[in-house]
This record gives sequence, structure tokens and C-alpha cells, in this order.
Amino acid sequence: MPGAEPTSHVGARHAGVLMLHGFTGNPSSVRNQAQACVDAGFHVESPRLPGHGTAIEEMLDTGWADWSGEVEAAYARLAARVDQIVVMGLSMGGSLTLWTGLEHPDVRGLVCVNPATQTQPSEVLDMIAEMLADGVDVMPGIGSDIADPSAVEIAYPGTPLRPLLSFLNDGLAPITDRFGELAMPILLYTSRQDHVVDPASSEHLAATAGGAVEHVWLDRSYHVATQDYDRDTISAGAIAFVERVTGA
Repeated sequence: MPGAEPTSHVGARHAGVLMLHGFTGNPSSVRNQAQACVDAGFHVESPRLPGHGTAIEEMLDTGWADWSGEVEAAYARLAARVDQIVVMGLSMGGSLTLWTGLEHPDVRGLVCVNPATQTQPSEVLDMIAEMLADGVDVMPGIGSDIADPSAVEIAYPGTPLRPLLSFLNDGLAPITDRFGELAMPILLYTSRQDHVVDPASSEHLAATAGGAVEHVWLDRSYHVATQDYDRDTISAGAIAFVERVTGA
């Protein structure tokens, strides 16, 4: 998809940022923040997760192991260039950000924008499983939840159910009770009006994280806040956070 290309940038400063997009999205949804990090002189890796940014059919057979594997590969590329890394992500990218922090406790800090942090109730999981058993592979999409009418997220028009179930069962369920292990500082942005991820997910993270959490509430933006009215506020805040936690 035009605009869905990943970013890999060699910077001049001694720190790097791993930038992660969300479920059915692609790097374009966090391009504003990735470019801000590039302009600030940081090393940047913003990968395109497997199955994303091409055609929805290519996502149907992917799952958490594929996405987290690509995140780990991007982290390794960044770690080969710098010793100090901050991880940032939107929605499922925020979930992967938290997963990366658990996998790499030496990460200097985490920036999460409307992250999913909890799986769904059993009745929702059962409903998804029943839909799959009935031959339904895709349900209506969740993309482009943006208040700004001039902004549009380049995302798939549908939500593939098997990958969604993998995200919930393989991704979120194993980490939702582990945030107390995260000792690094966290910058958390939460939209008060989010039609994709309940703000309670952010509140769960803020209440259970093991390190300091700076929780910033957004009044003007919906779920894809990185492209919404608060996009520049998020970018500036992320840059200031990276500079503060890395000293770079």
C-alpha cells in the first residue's frame, strides 16, 4: 500500500527509537512521530509488521509470533547501532511496546498511545471462535478512528478474526498481569474518546506498572491519536521523553 513503507534511519545521536504501529495498520499511522525522531537526530526503526500494509488476505495467516518476531528483529537492528533505546507504539503497537520492555528490561523508556493491555472477556473470545467455526474470517474494520476530518488512516477495511484471536490470546493474555515487572519510565497517552480500545486499558497499565508513569489524557483525539489533532503534541512529548530518559 502506498505510504505503508517501513522506516530505518541512522541518526547522529547516541540513542534510538523503535516505533510500532497497530493492528491492521502500518507505519504510516506513526509516521509523524517517526519523522519527528529522525528530525531530532535519533536512530529510528519503524517496521511494517508481517501481513500489514499490503492486502488483508496476507494478514489472515499471521499472528502474535510473527509480529513480535519482526519487532525483535527491528530491536536487534537498532541495538546494533545504539546502547540506549526507547520503544513507542500505538494500540497493538503499544502492546508490543510493553512486550518489548518485558523482554528487554534495559530499555530506557516506553511511550504508549492508547495501548491495548487486557484481553477480552471469555464470552467475546468464544464469539470470535464461533464466527471462525462458521467460516467467517473477517469482520468490519476498526481503522481510521480519528476526530480530525482532514486525516485518514491507511488501514485495512476489515478485521481478520484469526489474527485478532492470536493478538488477544497469545499477545495480551500472557502479559496483562506482568506490568509490575516494568521498572523503566513510561509515557502514556490516552484519548478520552476511543472507539477501539477502552481507556480502562491505559488505566490498568498506569495502576500496575512497576516504574514511574506519566499519564497524559487527550481531549481532542480519538484512537489513532498519532494522526489526530494531538499528533504534534505527542511527537513533541515523545522527543522530550527520549531526551530525558537517554540523556542523548
